Amino acid sequence: MLTDTTEQPQPVADAPGTAVFERHESNVRSYCRSFPVVFERAQGHHLWDEAGNRYTDLLCGAGGLNYGHNPPEAVARVMDYLAAGGPVHTLDLHTTAKADFLRRLTQVILEPRGLGDFVVQFPGPAGTLAVEAALKLARKVTGRTEVIAFTGGFHGASLGALAATESPLLRGGAGVPLRDVTVLPYGDLPTALAALEAALAPGADTPPPAAILLETVQGEGGLHVAPGPWLTRVRELADAVGALVIVDDIQAGCGRTGTFFSFEDVPGFLPDLVCLSKSLSGMGLPMAALLIRREYDQWSPGEHNGTFRGHNLAFVAGGAVLDHWADPAFTAHVTELAAAIRTGLVALAADLPPGTARVVGKGAMSGLAFSSADLATAVQRALFDAGVVAETCGGGEVLKFLPPLTTSLADWKEILDTIGAVAKATAARTQQ
Repeated sequence: MLTDTTEQPQPVADAPGTAVFERHESNVRSYCRSFPVVFERAQGHHLWDEAGNRYTDLLCGAGGLNYGHNPPEAVARVMDYLAAGGPVHTLDLHTTAKADFLRRLTQVILEPRGLGDFVVQFPGPAGTLAVEAALKLARKVTGRTEVIAFTGGFHGASLGALAATESPLLRGGAGVPLRDVTVLPYGDLPTALAALEAALAPGADTPPPAAILLETVQGEGGLHVAPGPWLTRVRELADAVGALVIVDDIQAGCGRTGTFFSFEDVPGFLPDLVCLSKSLSGMGLPMAALLIRREYDQWSPGEHNGTFRGHNLAFVAGGAVLDHWADPAFTAHVTELAAAIRTGLVALAADLPPGTARVVGKGAMSGLAFSSADLATAVQRALFDAGVVAETCGGGEVLKFLPPLTTSLADWKEILDTIGAVAKATAARTQQ
């Protein structure tokens, strides 16, 4: 656990170094608009800007830093690998780094969780590429084109994944029609289940799908959680019509919900394809993977390729942090932290004026759904002034908290106290 006991300086509202980005970087940048400082250093759950001001990072790379910034074990492993002259870029050639990662992933993660017969595809450096590969493979295996996705889903900004993503902003940027995806209501029993059953019934307007694509917790859609019975029924219906089940675990995976995979606690539910990225590399290096049930690994060699299919530094760092999951003390801490986050936020919400906010999400992927997007944004800005970085999602009304899984319970308590004080003061100010 990484703890900084130094006194926290007060962050500043702006920094002179931002002018270079305004002048030279594309207008498409987004997160930096909410947090207009220039960050220079990072460790654990803290960031420091170029003026030396310290911030608590609850954005954490939108789920890309589940082990915090610069985890020492990963940094040391990467530095040793580079010092020894290990190859960094190798396309999909065999390397010792990849071999070590695959062995560790299989032994520590896949086999204990019933995925020991899954194979791993490295489609490229971004999560959206894992989704693209999953969609292509499902269509190849089934010979079908249609995919079922769900309201609130976010799967990436490349065209195939974007067709299954609901965001009007992102879809509007496509510039072409987005086809072959039917979007159904997400996880609201019994309405959503009835819609899914109708779409898959014989004679339905929608042709039998190649795949059903879903997030068990919608990271960008507002931290909606899929009910276990709904997921079980999705599996049953997919089997009945010969469709593959794809779980996009890019943000919810790698321990974010309390277990390595977000679906582990759902009896009888096992996907056919699992998309991973973000924290899989351990320290924020670009990396994505598609886990494939062996019987569906029907690619021809080179049929889906890319220059950056293998990132050896990501293999090295990712293998280092997988060691955590072989440590009972770490897995116990993840469970305790997930519970503490939930109970703490529930108590915080109860201490706010009635109707101000409610707790959403699951485990260490939780947040506060405020009564309006304006209030959520006001709390976000006030938190940044207090030295806390957190993002909004779900149309702007949900403030999402993604502390590193290595955060101590004592540090989380301190963070929670800050969130509570800021939320209470902001709510009181806006209601005057």
